[in-house]
Amino acid sequence: MAHSASWVGIRRFTPPTDKWNICRLVSAMEVKATQKSSVASTTTSYGKSKTVWVWTESKQVMTAAVERGWNTFVFRSQKLADDWSSMALIHPLLIQEGGIFDSDNTRVATILEVSNPKELEQLQPENGVAENVVVDLLDWQVIPAENIVAAFQGSQKTVFAVSKSPVEAQVFFEALEHGLGGVVLKVEDVKAVLDLKYYQDYFDRRDEMGNILSLTKAIVTGVQVAGMGDRVCVDLCSLMRPGEGLLVGSFARGLFLVHSECLESNYIASRPFRVNAGPVHAYVAVPGGKTCYLSELKAGKEVILVDQKGHQRTAIVGRVKIETRPLILVEAKRNADDQTLYGMLVQNAETVALVCPQKENEVQKTAIPVTSLKVGDEIMLRLQGGARHTGIEIQEFIVEK
Repeated sequence: MAHSASWVGIRRFTPPTDKWNICRLVSAMEVKATQKSSVASTTTSYGKSKTVWVWTESKQVMTAAVERGWNTFVFRSQKLADDWSSMALIHPLLIQEGGIFDSDNTRVATILEVSNPKELEQLQPENGVAENVVVDLLDWQVIPAENIVAAFQGSQKTVFAVSKSPVEAQVFFEALEHGLGGVVLKVEDVKAVLDLKYYQDYFDRRDEMGNILSLTKAIVTGVQVAGMGDRVCVDLCSLMRPGEGLLVGSFARGLFLVHSECLESNYIASRPFRVNAGPVHAYVAVPGGKTCYLSELKAGKEVILVDQKGHQRTAIVGRVKIETRPLILVEAKRNADDQTLYGMLVQNAETVALVCPQKENEVQKTAIPVTSLKVGDEIMLRLQGGARHTGIEIQEFIVEK
C-alpha cells in the first residue's frame, strides 16, 4: 500500500544563552542562524558540511552522542526535550504539525516521507519546499538517495535523511560521491552512535585530500642490488594518475614517493590501480598522519595517495599480493651536507619507479624506473618524525639504520 506524502514540522527551540553549543540549520537563514549557533558536522571534499542529528528516547544514546560532539536532538515529546535540556548542553528540535520553525517562528525545514517515485518527484528544488528538507525513505535507500543528490545538485537547499543504522547513514553520505547534507540518526542503541562516529571520522580522513603534504627533494646517493625478499603489491579500488603513488620507506623519518603502474610500458600492460610498493617490513603512509607496515595492509584498509605537488587523497585497498622477488636498495639525502640518510628497498623491475620533483618550464619524466636510477638523480621524500608507536608519531629518542 503506497503512502501519501506526509509533511511533519520541527520547531527549533534555542536555549536562552549564547554559551550553549547548538547546531545551526544550514538554510537560506544561515547568516541569521550563525549568530547564535554552531554545527556538529564533518566536511566532505566538496566543501559541504555533513550534519548529524540524533532522534532517540535513550538517555545512554544521548550521552554517547553528546560526548562525540553531536548535540542536536529530535523529539516528539516536549517534556523529554525539556528534561534532557536541563541535564546536558543540547539543542532540541521538536516534531509538530505544520512545518519547521526557528526560534523566531521562521520556517526553515520540512520532513517528507517517501515510499514511491511520485513522492520523490515532490522533492525537486523548484517546487518551493523549505530550505532544509528531512526525508524519511521508508522502504528503500540507495537509488532514492542518488536521485535526491542529483536533483538538488547546485541548489542552496540542504537535504537530511532519516537513518535507522550507521550503514544507512554511510549510504546517504556517499550517494553519487557528494552525498546528502546530513542524516537524522534514529536509533536506541549506543553502538549505532559509536559506529556512525567511526564513519564520520572516515569522511574527515577522506577530506585530507584538500590538504597539501610537504614533500622534499632528495638526491640519490646509492643504488645497489640487495638480493631476494618478500615484496608487497598494493592493488587499490581507485585509479591513479601520472605523478601519484604511495609514500613508502624503510625508516619512518623519510618516506619515498613510489609511483603507480599507471604509465605505459614496453614490458607489461598499464595497471593504474597498482603500486609495487616494497618489502613487507616497510612503512606506508595511511590516513590520520599515521604509518603501518606493508605486511599489515589487506582488503578494506585505507592508504594515502600523494602526487608530485603533495596533493593527497584516501584510497581503499582492494587486494595485497606478497611474492618473493629480487630487491634493490635505494639511499638518498636532502643534500651533500646532510648527515641523515634515508633508504628503502623496492623490487628490481622496470615497472617500479620513484616520483621525480616537478620542474617549471621543463619537460621531464614523472618518475624514474628504479632499474634506470643512478646516483645524483632527484626524487621526492616525505620527512617526518622517526619515532612511532603502533603507527602513531611519538617524541622519543630512536636510532634506525
